[in-house]
Amino acid sequence: MSAITPLHDDALHSRLDAAMAQVNQVLLGKPRQVKLAFTCLIAGGHLLLEDVPGVGKTTLAHALAASFALEFQRVQFTSDLLPSDIIGVSVYERETGQFRFHPGPIFTGLLLADEINRATPKTQSALLEAMAEGQVTVDGKTHTLPQPFFVVATQNPLDLAGTFPLPDSQLDRFMLRVSLDYPDATAERALLTGSDRRDLLAQLSPKLDGPALSTLHRQAQAITASPALLDYLQALLAASRRHAEIRVGLSPRAGLALLGASRTWAMLSGRGHALPEDIQALFVPLAGHRLVPARGASGDALARQLLAEVAVD
Repeated sequence: MSAITPLHDDALHSRLDAAMAQVNQVLLGKPRQVKLAFTCLIAGGHLLLEDVPGVGKTTLAHALAASFALEFQRVQFTSDLLPSDIIGVSVYERETGQFRFHPGPIFTGLLLADEINRATPKTQSALLEAMAEGQVTVDGKTHTLPQPFFVVATQNPLDLAGTFPLPDSQLDRFMLRVSLDYPDATAERALLTGSDRRDLLAQLSPKLDGPALSTLHRQAQAITASPALLDYLQALLAASRRHAEIRVGLSPRAGLALLGASRTWAMLSGRGHALPEDIQALFVPLAGHRLVPARGASGDALARQLLAEVAVD
């Protein structure tokens, strides 16, 4: 992995702009989704990509890893996948008479959990400790994961045969859920007439690295969030917990994630302070998968309803 030492803020943010431009050159016509992915990564969260096959979910994960010089591992989730296939296993060594831990693919910078909902709940739960605490426990011994550690998971919302829906505790570990959707006509024409995405991915160069990512994270968390902004954020949280159509509202963890993501979105927008518009831009991707409807409405629809009902003072 190459080491790119940030020189000063202008140089660092120029590299950040170059990284976003590079990803946008590979994932055509999706600037908002790319900005959401960068927001999630810089804010220290994990990303859930939910969409039909073939719209660029894996391409986005590869491009993020290449742009940030992150070690990349991909795990194809299937019904027979075991937790040890992800975390690793302790193997007895006859020569030493001891067990030695062999790390699994989770010991990486960016882990692509492809079709995560095809694995059993037992295997899905192998990610819980890693995503929440940056560590895994095997045979009573804790192993710290490399930092930064970022999970990008994909799932197909249409093909439910042989799938196991993610439990609420797993969904809550994902800061944002993003849908890439189909490209517009212009982007699709460029895809049809342009270079193969695999060739473009092979040509990507690192624009930032782990230390630069840590610096960006600290800068984002230093973005000003006024008392009035916090009042608005808390009003949204409170409304989600008392809404008649919502059985389970947003947790304090969701509130912290919304604040951190809003600060990062503001920084990526070139501002030193967060605005209600930042919260509104992120609320559906952040809250939609966390809200548990009391009846048939979708979480995204309920999140939009909350935005419409809670006024900005």
